[in-house]
Amino acid sequence: MKDANIKIKVYGIVQGVFFRYTTRKVARRLGLTGYVKNMPDGSVYIEAEGSQDKLLELLGFSKHGPKHAQVEKVEHEFTQPTYKFKGFDYMFEY
Repeated sequence: MKDANIKIKVYGIVQGVFFRYTTRKVARRLGLTGYVKNMPDGSVYIEAEGSQDKLLELLGFSKHGPKHAQVEKVEHEFTQPTYKFKGFDYMFEY
């Protein structure tokens, strides 16, 4: 499958419910690179690269999140991969 980049913004009760931790775990299991971070507006932002089928799995996860998350809305955009990421981790600055 062709590689791609996906940018995902997840809205709802998604901070303080292990959303970033679980996203990192899922992305690493899928073999994706990129990062996840909390945003000042209370959303979670994910940027990931890898095969399109694995990115679609990550997108599917982001639509429900971990057990205590309450996802209200998910926005996403596919773009060309940049190959700038070495692994998948947290990013702390906004």
